[in-house]
Amino acid sequence: MRPMMSVRDLIILVVGNTIFAICYLIYGLLRYRIKKGGPQEMEIGTPESVFVKTFAILVCPVIMPAFLALGKLFHILFFHRDVDLADVIFSKERVRTFAYADEERDMNMAPLEESIAVSDNASLRTLMLNVVRGDIGKSLRSISLALNSEDSETAHYAASVLADELNNFRTTVQRLYVEIKKDNEKFFSCVDTLLPYMNDVLEQRVFLDIEQVKFVLQMEEVCELLYQKDKALMAGVHYEWICSRLLEVRKFELCEKWALRSAEEYPQLLSSYTSRLKLFFTTQDRERFFEVMNQLKASEIVIDQETLELIRVFS
Repeated sequence: MRPMMSVRDLIILVVGNTIFAICYLIYGLLRYRIKKGGPQEMEIGTPESVFVKTFAILVCPVIMPAFLALGKLFHILFFHRDVDLADVIFSKERVRTFAYADEERDMNMAPLEESIAVSDNASLRTLMLNVVRGDIGKSLRSISLALNSEDSETAHYAASVLADELNNFRTTVQRLYVEIKKDNEKFFSCVDTLLPYMNDVLEQRVFLDIEQVKFVLQMEEVCELLYQKDKALMAGVHYEWICSRLLEVRKFELCEKWALRSAEEYPQLLSSYTSRLKLFFTTQDRERFFEVMNQLKASEIVIDQETLELIRVFS
């Protein structure tokens, strides 16, 4: 009976596979060098991945080359397509922006949000304690999610912590607001303290709608007092904060007032455009949306990914 593979056939297979592996290695390294820095840089992989695949080809003579060939074939047949970005490319140099992770917040908030549905009550309580040991003011949204926990002890603890923090917020806001209304030497220092404090809490949407609207309007009043007293002290981020909070509670007229002021005072800031774009997007005002978009296209401002996505959706 003739053997399935003779020594001669085995040698031919090994030699052929070795030649194929060497060719793949050379092709991969050359391809990476040619495409490095371009949009296709990861098509063939990094040098490290090419070396790993070459080693796999040597170890698995038939299976690995077949796997790579089939993978490439399926990519060409089903996944490869040219992306048309003509509607979002504004004929200006693009830059890649990075949002760096807030490690402390990620370590505290994400586990709590993901663990609400977990049946391990002891672990959930431990996570809750870890959260409240940190900056509670920036974790209110996560703590509010724990109110719906099936563990009554966790829900009770979350309600207690949340109630204390919200009461502290009400008291602090009222105290600073009274000082601001006195219009004395403490005016500017109180405003500098109150605006970021209110924004950090209100953007988490932990109040009922009625109270949320009340505090947003109070924040708007403080901004108006600062604007009338010395609008030069209104930073671009102040306009962005108040526009975002007013838009969330659907106070469109007030939001437009501040968005137009932002455009007048800080025409060089991206937020001056995005505030108007978000407003007109929400109110479905296509004419004014595209008017602002064309102004943004004609400017030298670099557009971030969020703004591009907003424009693409509306378009």
